[in-house]
Amino acid sequence: MKVDFYQVDVFTIALFRGNPAGVVLNADGLTETEMQAIAREVNNSETAFVFKPDDESHDLRLRYFTPNVEVPGCGHATLAACYVWARRQGFKKRDIKVKLSGGILPVELVGNSINRRIFLTQSPPKFEHTLVGNRKAKVLNAFRLQVQDLMKAPVQIVDTGDPKILVPLKDKNILNNLTPDFDKLIEISIETGCNGFHVFNLDSQNGTIRTNARTFAPAVGVNEAPITGSGNGPLGAYLVRYQLVNHDNRCLEFVSKQGEDMNRGGFAYVTVKIQNGNPVSVKVGGDLRVVFNTTIEL
Repeated sequence: MKVDFYQVDVFTIALFRGNPAGVVLNADGLTETEMQAIAREVNNSETAFVFKPDDESHDLRLRYFTPNVEVPGCGHATLAACYVWARRQGFKKRDIKVKLSGGILPVELVGNSINRRIFLTQSPPKFEHTLVGNRKAKVLNAFRLQVQDLMKAPVQIVDTGDPKILVPLKDKNILNNLTPDFDKLIEISIETGCNGFHVFNLDSQNGTIRTNARTFAPAVGVNEAPITGSGNGPLGAYLVRYQLVNHDNRCLEFVSKQGEDMNRGGFAYVTVKIQNGNPVSVKVGGDLRVVFNTTIEL
């Protein structure tokens, strides 16, 4: 069996920046063992496997594997897979419906034939456990932080399809100098059932770039990801929920900058729709570049 494999840099217009994702286009017929082996071999933080639709309610189905395990969702790999799928179709379709383990979500292609940006509307925001007391202390200890390093906002699990523990920091210097204890982060992930941590600071109240961030997910084999949709989507909802940035009470649009510390800087474009002061939907997008395309023979 031969499968088509693409390597795509997401959240960037420049090659070898942003977050690389693997995409296997014709995954029908692959076993879980084979998918896991491919993901381990190409060694991206996530590889998306594209399957034919089950019915007319969607255009394609996706499954995701890190080098270690299958995961329920991945923002940047979804964008990469939908872009590659649309490109193979000659960009005849700009509004794509993709089926994930959690349901069917819309993806939108914008731009012209050369410069394209792609957006995923994530699952409705869910605000889960706030980490307090001993659990909050464990998070601080794992990141080698003090209470005074945090903003006056909760350490909380927020879910827009792939839950993340959000950790708000006072300034960028603290963010840049993080040296996490990954074993301790894995322990916290097991205790909370949340496999990732999205740590951020506010960049500006008025500029386009509002946040700087880093994402850590050692429990699924990704110590640090350069830039993530599954982290910046929950972050957008969190910023609205706790009134941390200015907005017009209808919509918050901002850019999150991430990956500079890994020399893979990129930008995530986030839109949060707001009703009665609450975030009700989140859309995350970015630019991307295909790095290479090859055939894997099994």
